[in-house]
Amino acid sequence: MYMKKGYVYILTNKNKTVLYIGVTSDIRQRILRHKEKFYPGSFTARYNCDRLMYFAEFSSIMDAIVEEKRLKGGSRAKKIKLIDEFNPEWKDLSDRWYG
Repeated sequence: MYMKKGYVYILTNKNKTVLYIGVTSDIRQRILRHKEKFYPGSFTARYNCDRLMYFAEFSSIMDAIVEEKRLKGGSRAKKIKLIDEFNPEWKDLSDRWYG
């Protein structure tokens, strides 16, 4: 049986004041939906979280969900440290995907 891969990701806004942690099986499509504010009433749309700071791939969506919960349970400082280690310049990692 084929298991879908999973991804955990962290988004922020232009001023890097808000962090959002999400999980998906299609990272490019999901980030594009955040950028387009596909769900206008969502947290990410309201707080303009559309810059991808971090992501990790997992062999299954279930593993990704476990990691998402772990990250959400951690402190803001731990999330910032994770981004600093993965993406020290805090550049939008999805810029290269969309042109």
